[in-house]
Amino acid sequence: MSFPNITTGPAQPRPKVRLMPCSPSSLLSGVVRRLSVVLIAGGLAAGCAGMASVNDSAATYPSDIGGSGELTAVTTRNAEGNALKRPWFGAQRSEPSIVRVRLASPHNAGRFSTAAVGLSDWKIEAVEPLPALRLAGGGTRDVLVYVHGFNETFESAALDAARLSDALTFRGSTVLFSWPSRNSVFDYMADRESAVWSRDALNDMLNSLMQDPGVGRVHIVAHSMGSMLTVEALRQVYSANRTAASRFGAIVFASPDIDVDGFSASVRRMGTMHRRMTVITALDDRALALSGSLAGGKRVGRAESAALEKLGIKVVDSSGGGGLLKHATFLRDAGVQKLVIQAIADARSGTGNQSPSPFPVFEPMQPVAQTPLASLPVPETAPAAAPPAVAAPAVAPAAVEIPAADPVAPAQVPVAQ
Repeated sequence: MSFPNITTGPAQPRPKVRLMPCSPSSLLSGVVRRLSVVLIAGGLAAGCAGMASVNDSAATYPSDIGGSGELTAVTTRNAEGNALKRPWFGAQRSEPSIVRVRLASPHNAGRFSTAAVGLSDWKIEAVEPLPALRLAGGGTRDVLVYVHGFNETFESAALDAARLSDALTFRGSTVLFSWPSRNSVFDYMADRESAVWSRDALNDMLNSLMQDPGVGRVHIVAHSMGSMLTVEALRQVYSANRTAASRFGAIVFASPDIDVDGFSASVRRMGTMHRRMTVITALDDRALALSGSLAGGKRVGRAESAALEKLGIKVVDSSGGGGLLKHATFLRDAGVQKLVIQAIADARSGTGNQSPSPFPVFEPMQPVAQTPLASLPVPETAPAAAPPAVAAPAVAPAAVEIPAADPVAPAQVPVAQ
């Protein structure tokens, strides 16, 4: 193969070069020209990298979202300006919308960009409406669902979802569920009402994912008030389908803003779902200290590990972590993120928590008493015999007399056999 303008033969004498004096301005313009060429080349390389598919992201990027630069979002917020430009969605309640969020990934910014020194971040480039819940990639893929907390916008929640999925080096599709938080520290109670109002939409979204043959396991990370919303939706999912637990992977509640007793009652009514649950707590969480005073009752995110372990769930104590409020360590602390990564890996391999529920769980016609979590005894690892309450009687019990409120003879109510 020959190339034009290139010849071979005896070496020719090098021409003499005459050095000319240069002014500072000409030197500067030369530097600028060379720098421009470098930046253009870096931009072209970044553009080519931005066309990476999900299939080759494993070889090039630490996470699938790092290569694809997109996530799917389901939101119960109202659309602003047809959701075509920032802020895309507001803080008012609305029927659920499904959109694809395209993001500028710092991994695609190029080696000569500010991302190379850690100064670049995720950014929303476009939001596109979708007629149905469609996920990126092909084949059977796991899904990471992120449910944000109190005082968030649609944009901040989408960026946190991208950062989290990337930090967890997640392989699969990322889905955001965004409810209409008002993004104000003074609207705590209003946000609680909007979160609870959105539970049916989250329930429908989870059911859609479980019914999708292209979805493997559904992993969930819910933060703060979003944990309360998630628990409510999971109760509905389990109530309608007792086998639903097998479709879920890791279920992580990060700094959950839920009443301890309410959380205990819900977990005890979801069968073996407790095996998939991990709770990230911090005894020094200042945000939950304030929310506890507003909502009343101790919050799960500030509870002692021993108390939550009574429910047979895994607890990660992040007390002493970074941040002023100590309320978002799962987004900033690499050590906490490694534990979440391990929870997802255990769920995928089936090597996670396999212990039975330490307390009787709800079954039809056998309701569990509403006992405060603090009053529950620490369960024994291997009870010697069945508790007396469920032991079969040796003989048929006698009828029980219930005194009547009037002179009428007492009624005879036989005990069910």
